Amino acid sequence: MIESLFWIFFFIVIYTFPGYAILLWALVKLKHLFRRRKMSAELPDVLPHVCLFVTACDEVGHVVAKVENSFQLNYPKEKIQYLWLTDGSGDGTPDRLRVFPEIQVEHLPERNGKIHAMNRGMQFVDAPIVVFSDANTMLARDALLEIVRHFQVPKVGCVSGEKRILEKPCDSMAAIGESFYWRFESRVKALDAELSSAIGAAGELFAIRRELYEPVDADTLLDDFVISMRLVEKGHRIAYAPAAFAVETASLNLREEYKRKTRIAAGGIQSLARLYGLLNPVRYGWLSWQFFSHKVLRWTLAPIAVFGLLPVNLCMVAGKQSGLTDFFDLFFGFQFLIYLLAGLGWLFEKSLTRYKLFFLPAYFFMMNYSTLAGGIRYFMGRQKVAWEKSRRA
Repeated sequence: MIESLFWIFFFIVIYTFPGYAILLWALVKLKHLFRRRKMSAELPDVLPHVCLFVTACDEVGHVVAKVENSFQLNYPKEKIQYLWLTDGSGDGTPDRLRVFPEIQVEHLPERNGKIHAMNRGMQFVDAPIVVFSDANTMLARDALLEIVRHFQVPKVGCVSGEKRILEKPCDSMAAIGESFYWRFESRVKALDAELSSAIGAAGELFAIRRELYEPVDADTLLDDFVISMRLVEKGHRIAYAPAAFAVETASLNLREEYKRKTRIAAGGIQSLARLYGLLNPVRYGWLSWQFFSHKVLRWTLAPIAVFGLLPVNLCMVAGKQSGLTDFFDLFFGFQFLIYLLAGLGWLFEKSLTRYKLFFLPAYFFMMNYSTLAGGIRYFMGRQKVAWEKSRRA
């Protein structure tokens, strides 16, 4: 029994993290082998109008940089509607924005959460393509062109940009870990999109067709994920545009990143409960497998398996049950070493930043622990729609 539990946990961990990515890569290669790769969509002769939609609550410190970045995008300025929703801001964000006559500011004093502002703001959108972005992220110069190009494919209902972390020589362990995570995640997203559809969009930069938007429940925690996957439910694809990237600074430290990951995990559990229909392989085919492997496992069984492996392995080694081989002893030693490195990385984050041996285990265990904590927080009803912001570097 204990040995069976070990192998179940072991398989879940290996499959969820490196295994799925490797299998996905192999399937994409096979797809290209038996089916000619489709030509990339070209830009239309006449560029469509787009709405650059930004929700901002108490972001006065980022307003000028974000507006300047928006004005520098390689897209006809007369074809961009610059729309900002600043509901709940009390730090002067709306007043700072009104200095720029090109910016359309819609403001309510009440703070009802981001998704409420998004639902309210859609009535002001005049363009056929809505590009959502955060106030603290800077966009690549050609981001809008890349997004519009992907919308030339009729089945594409959503385009997800790529999130990149701004790396600096003095970065914290959280910054290095987050950057590594997003490089890996971006590659998996690109493979997902090549097989059938990306699984969810990056909230820092994603776009949808205006006519496809439907109001989302006001208590939604992961607006980007739910909005994009609801389109997939209706038969549309999420295209992935790595050249349309958004850059932001990392969390200040592991504790701030833990806070951010915890609330994302709470939103993830909520999203799974609302999108369970996507697990029907008869209707969605490959996408059901992708959704289960990429998101369901990560937010449910994988964290349990990660932290369950060590005590199960310890029971096997201590009990010296029949069938034990040197593998279980070696694997226990390996796990103990990884936990030790992670613990040292967490305790001495500032002084061990330059040693990569510490930041990967520390970030990996922090990420999975925050997923467990987020699930508990959600089921206990402790996660609020208006999230507390994590401090960034």
